[in-house]
Amino acid sequence: MPPGCRAARDADLTTRNTFGVRARTPLLVEVDDASALPRLFADGIVDITDPALLVLGGGSNVLFVGDAPGPVLSLTAQNVESGEGDGDALVVRAAAGVPWHAFVMHTLSLGLCGLENLALIPGTVGAAPIQNIGAYGVEVREHVHAVEAFDRGENRMRRLAPGECAFAYRDSVFKHDPARFVVTAVEFALSRTPRLRLDYAGIGAELAAMGVADPRAADVADAVIRIRRRKLPDPARVGNAGSFFKNPIVPAAQADALLAAHPRLPVFPVAAFPADAAAHGQAGGAMRKLSAAWLIDACGWKGHRDGDAGVSPDHALVLVNHGGASGAQLLALARAISASVRERFGVALEPEPRIVGARW
Repeated sequence: MPPGCRAARDADLTTRNTFGVRARTPLLVEVDDASALPRLFADGIVDITDPALLVLGGGSNVLFVGDAPGPVLSLTAQNVESGEGDGDALVVRAAAGVPWHAFVMHTLSLGLCGLENLALIPGTVGAAPIQNIGAYGVEVREHVHAVEAFDRGENRMRRLAPGECAFAYRDSVFKHDPARFVVTAVEFALSRTPRLRLDYAGIGAELAAMGVADPRAADVADAVIRIRRRKLPDPARVGNAGSFFKNPIVPAAQADALLAAHPRLPVFPVAAFPADAAAHGQAGGAMRKLSAAWLIDACGWKGHRDGDAGVSPDHALVLVNHGGASGAQLLALARAISASVRERFGVALEPEPRIVGARW
């Protein structure tokens, strides 16, 4: 085993996924130093061509429907480096294994702004660009300066600029081609000057309730943390992966028709990012984003429970494991929810988490 790597055979993954479902892997390899990856693959300890190889971060965006079919790779390095800044801007590099929320709070402690709306999202830095995580009006792609990754197809380390990452809503080239890239670190371009986003999902009201009239970036993070803690169950207490479904993006004409029939349906404009437009075959301005939570709630699913598989009573987007649910049971529930939304509203829901061991 190369220096900086550890391996365990027939390893338990139950505590390595926030749903807390039982799963195992034939081989778990933890990598403390990403520079060991070429040697790890060259020595054949992990087959670089194995399509079943799974790179696992914090396990907060995965649903195991049975055991992992192949080896699991976990990058555990947690170093953070601040580069040279040019006036207002500063680039901060974080290794893939850094816990995301801790990284956000660290950037705020440095007086840097940009990630405050993404506070308290579970998972690791390495997973952030894969999913293009987003919350409260901000997506991580807005602040990615570069992504460092091992390209299994070219058998070399690469540094990808944002334009090479094919970022779209909860999507990226890394998510589209998981058998190719192993994200090892991410560089973020952050600012010393606050450009606060306060007009989304009750942040302004929360700040007012906190008695904050002139908010700083840290205040926005605190507001987001308070909102998330009220709405989302703690994975340490109730197994979950946060929002299970993406907010559906539909043509503006379809959104208008739904809004006419259901005036309380939240509808949002879609930013005109080229990858989003391409994904839906239309210009970004012709698309609208719907609230998946509202659609699911309108179908009566909030608080539903079928054995230990259920839906949070506080947030309709969150599927929960009350203790002994299997991945197959949670997937069956997700499919039933999706089918009911499609039947009533004609809208297709797509899952956010990666489903291992089954197809959606």
